[in-house]
Formats: sequence, structure tokens, C-alpha cells
Amino acid sequence: QPSLTVIEGQIAGLYDLGRTLGTGRFAVVKLARHVFTGQRVAVKVIDKSKLAGGAAGQLLQEVRCMKLVQHPNVVRLYEVIDTHAKLYLILELGDGGDMFDHIMRHEGGLAEVRAKHYFAQIVHAISYCHRLHVVHRDLKPENVVFFQEQGVVKLTDFGFSNRFQPGKMLTTSCGSLAYSAPEILLGDEYDAPAVDIWSLGVILYMLVCGHPPFQEANDSETLTMIMDCRYTVPALISRMLQRDPKRRASLEQIEGHAWLQGVDPSPASRCLAPLPCSRSVRRKRRRMRRMRGSPAPWRGRAVH
Repeated sequence: QPSLTVIEGQIAGLYDLGRTLGTGRFAVVKLARHVFTGQRVAVKVIDKSKLAGGAAGQLLQEVRCMKLVQHPNVVRLYEVIDTHAKLYLILELGDGGDMFDHIMRHEGGLAEVRAKHYFAQIVHAISYCHRLHVVHRDLKPENVVFFQEQGVVKLTDFGFSNRFQPGKMLTTSCGSLAYSAPEILLGDEYDAPAVDIWSLGVILYMLVCGHPPFQEANDSETLTMIMDCRYTVPALISRMLQRDPKRRASLEQIEGHAWLQGVDPSPASRCLAPLPCSRSVRRKRRRMRRMRGSPAPWRGRAVH
């Protein structure tokens, strides 16, 4: 069965592609609009020719984890469209920018009530992921997106995510230096939930202090600070930024901490109505064409 075709500026007759929102090693993220509903989405466009080595497996893992994790504080993967040369991930679009830019606009950190509000939602999302045995492994403010209309923040970019078995150690080194746990940077085997908890500690530090706890002029100095756990922070953060993973707070302890009591971790609207998938739209269009007696403009397949 042939893959879907892409006509100029449009994917499979379903999405009009717009401006570029960001770029990566083998992907470009573009703004797009659903042709029939008008809803705006983000489209991650992956060039298949650049998926060398383990990149294809990593991408497959990202898709599997995002399909599994359906939560009001996680960016939704609506569908995956496969063409001959490219793969398109159709994603929920945030309307308020990312948390890193938000923090940088607040010198000295956010007001405590706002920091609690955002952090509780991030913890809520990661707690859900871990219950499904999914570890994110790249938690950082750049991967937390604001949805102002819904009144929530949501996790995105599961490019380093993976499934894990409780009690079984992982070995893959990944993530971003300033947010990575010491055991990952040392190349040791590591407990999956513990590395996300370390990164949560870094995010909370940035929310309340306005800058990263481990960010020096060069990577070598940053690495030394991480290994020595040199920082001065509130007590809850120090429970997460423990060099020894066994001494790190659990998600249950974080959610139950006095600092977060009384904060709603999942406010406002729960989710948007799902976009019509290409398969259901295709069926409707075929019915309409049979009624009119017109030929089909394209054929193909979509992965949901």
C-alpha cells in the first residue's frame, strides 16, 4: 500500500503547513492548520534520510511513549502520517511559549504561588508517566509549554523517553547537561524514575530562583558543580537534588510535601476535542465522492 503523498504546502490534503517553529538534528517543527476544522497544530517533520544509526529506533520509541501517555498536562500526539520521504507527527499546539522563556522574563524567580501552580502540574504529569512505566529523561523548562487558553502547562518532547521495568536499571546516557542527574553523566547504570526526579529539582530551582543551579561558563565547571551538588536552595529542592539516587525524594513524597498542599495539580479544562483522524476524514470524503461520482485525488495510509 503506497504512503501518503504531500502536495505543495499540504500534508495528505489534511493540514496546511505554515512557518517553522523550531529545528533539530533530523526534524523541523512547523505550524499547521487542519483543513476541515481550522484548528492549529504543531507538526514535527522528520526527514527519513537522516535517520541513521539508532535515530529510527529512538523516534519509534518517542511515538510509542507519546501514544501511551494521554494526560491533561502532556502535549497530545494526534496522529502520525507516513510518506515516502518524511514522517509527520501531528501535535497539540501550545499558545503561550515555553517555561524557559517565561522564567527568563522574571529576574529572581517567579512568585511562590505561581511556581507552586506550575510545578504541581509538572509533577502530576511525571507521576502519571511513571505509573505507566515511561521515563522522560529530558525534563527541562524548554520542554514545558504554556497553554494559556486551557490554563495549564504541558510536557513535550519525548525524544529521549523510554519504557522501564521497576527495579531494572537503564544504561543509555541522554538528556541535557545542566539538567542531567550525576549517574547519567558518569555513564553508570541508573534507576529510571530517579533521573526524572533530579531534573524536577532543577526545574523547581529555576522557577523559584530564576536561574539554573548548575550552569557555569563551561561544561567542565558545570559538571563539577553537579557532581559536588553545590547549591543553596529551599528544602524541597534539596530532597530532589541528592547525589545518591536512593536518597532522592519519591514522587509521592514530593506530591505530599507541605509546600504543595492546597495546590490544584490539574486545573482548568482537561483536554481539547480530538482532531478528526485522516482515516475517518478519508471515509467521509469517499462517501461524498461516491455521491458525486468523482475520482479519489489521493490514496495512502496513516498510522494512529
